[in-house]
Amino acid sequence: MPESPPIRLATRKSPLALWQATWVAEQLDALGFACQLVPLTSDGDTDLRPITSDSGVGMFTKRIQQALIDGEADVAVHSLKDLPTVEVPDLHLAAVSERAEVNDRLVSIAGWAFEQLPSGAIVGTSSRRRAAQLLNLRPDLVIRPIRGNVQTRIDQVMKGDFQATVLAAAGLQRLEMTDVAAATLPLETMLPAPGQAALGIETRRDNPHASEAVARLDHADTRAAVTAERSLLRHLSGGCLAPIAAFALVAENTLKLRALVLSPDGRTRLVAEQTGPPQRAKEVGIEAAERLLDDGAEAIIAAAR
Repeated sequence: MPESPPIRLATRKSPLALWQATWVAEQLDALGFACQLVPLTSDGDTDLRPITSDSGVGMFTKRIQQALIDGEADVAVHSLKDLPTVEVPDLHLAAVSERAEVNDRLVSIAGWAFEQLPSGAIVGTSSRRRAAQLLNLRPDLVIRPIRGNVQTRIDQVMKGDFQATVLAAAGLQRLEMTDVAAATLPLETMLPAPGQAALGIETRRDNPHASEAVARLDHADTRAAVTAERSLLRHLSGGCLAPIAAFALVAENTLKLRALVLSPDGRTRLVAEQTGPPQRAKEVGIEAAERLLDDGAEAIIAAAR
């Protein structure tokens, strides 16, 4: 019987994306599936202008998804927080990896904790979610856009272009940047983006070989948590630009979801918490979204666009 051809994994070329795709390939290889990486360049890798409503949705994922549709690859590996919640008809999310640390970290030359940032400190972030939460607690801070990969953003801080920036702890850990002066932001200060710290692994629906192989990497509790978070985001029609944060966790067979909607200036902050069984993760997300909409989230999200 002839051997199956290698499973081709489409990925962006950034160091973090390559780490993620290599990790997936190693897991599949350990299960007996040969793999081959297919590095590609996305719009988000080449266009470093501030993200807008015209450019933002799918800018890191469309090229990778197109490679699946066109048959260039069998599997697409994404940072799940970058994957739009509107499904592509021919593709499906075959697996969600076990989540890494979900917190964000404050990176600065001095290694300041959030409370230690000087008044008027310039913090670089192009994430409205991060900016709004920072300003909600510290309206004295100055937020300016920053783009580029993890190392590029760190370098801009170290050169003095910014006094601090905010990066995902998972990315720093995966790139082994443990020597960077960074303070962990507690969830009470900075709630993550929906899907943060998990990998989303997509396949074509008509490719059972790749789908069945990848499905072995699915982590049930993480899948339930991010399903609730992404369901909330989709029901709010939030996309990647609205200041929406969400984090769900499965503990003792109960799914607990906490979500925020903020105005871009941080002055308005809506909170919703919802619980339910993991099997109802999608419904839990919708119920939390409905509570936020009842409190006025629609107008805040529309203004943010």
